[in-house]
Amino acid sequence: MIPVILAGGKGERFWPLSRKHRPKQFLSLDGSGRSLLQSTADRLLDLAGGWQGLWVITAAHLAEGVQQQLPDLPPENLLVEIEGRDTAPAVAWATLEIAKRHGQDAMIGFFPADHWIGDQEAFCQTLQAAEELAASQGAIATLGITPAYPSTGYGYIEQGEKVGFFGNYPAYKVQRFTEKPDLPTAESFLATGRFSWNGGMFIFPARVMLAELQTHAPEILEPLQQHGPSVYPNLPKKSIDYALMEKTEKAYVLPVTFAWDDLGDWNALDRLLKADQPNVELANHVGLDTEGALLYATGDDELIVTIGMDDTVIVRDGKVTLVVKKDRTQDIKQILKQLQENPQFKDLL
Repeated sequence: MIPVILAGGKGERFWPLSRKHRPKQFLSLDGSGRSLLQSTADRLLDLAGGWQGLWVITAAHLAEGVQQQLPDLPPENLLVEIEGRDTAPAVAWATLEIAKRHGQDAMIGFFPADHWIGDQEAFCQTLQAAEELAASQGAIATLGITPAYPSTGYGYIEQGEKVGFFGNYPAYKVQRFTEKPDLPTAESFLATGRFSWNGGMFIFPARVMLAELQTHAPEILEPLQQHGPSVYPNLPKKSIDYALMEKTEKAYVLPVTFAWDDLGDWNALDRLLKADQPNVELANHVGLDTEGALLYATGDDELIVTIGMDDTVIVRDGKVTLVVKKDRTQDIKQILKQLQENPQFKDLL
């Protein structure tokens, strides 16, 4: 398999730690000392057969950071988008480039750079099963994460007809992809036992992806075929889910059970690191009547002091302090829009 890491995201909901030139995938958030991008590369290297088989696609302003974090990545395996146009153009361009170099029978996998996966062995076994599924069915195989709770923050995949077992994993035709649901809908999804979270990971033969893009998204594929990545600013801005996966008849899903989190916002650290402690403390902290708080500081000599601060996220980074209730972390994006409108704060983005 030729793994491709999608490393162009912003991760705005981890502001102020995540900034324009230091997005979420460049951060170490799980206590390992490795950034999310580095950890993603680590878990894919064996499947890739080493650095020569691993690819990364990223935005122009992040390319230098990717090279610094992954110094062993061959320069020719780093694709740099002159302008971000979401994941459909990224998948199309990378697939075209890999097909040129390795042929249309090449097996390709796409993986977000900024997710956490807790069981490396189960992850690799699942990908081997997905590769078997994609090869035997001429399929675009996706990994469906078994839901741990009725999340309203993830898209869902509904299982259709069962097509057999691959590496001891049952595989299904995809009935449909759904957008992020409200809570009652999410609860109804879980009650059926037929729905998985959409983890954004896809495995397929290059020829299958190119044929499906030609059918469902020629406005993305054909300009890239004819003119190369110079047409990027003129391509429609579409996700691969919207442009292709919601339309194709070639989508299959493998429901998986390994521990996974997309680390969508600060609350994810609570899920990963809480254990039996009253707070998650990634900072020097002295507290009184404080419980359910998440505290993070980048400076070793900084101290956060709290009194009566329950269910709160407090982050210190340089000249910025963020204080937000846990149930409002999704609103960080609204604050960033306000900062963008004020030239005084542009250096804090």
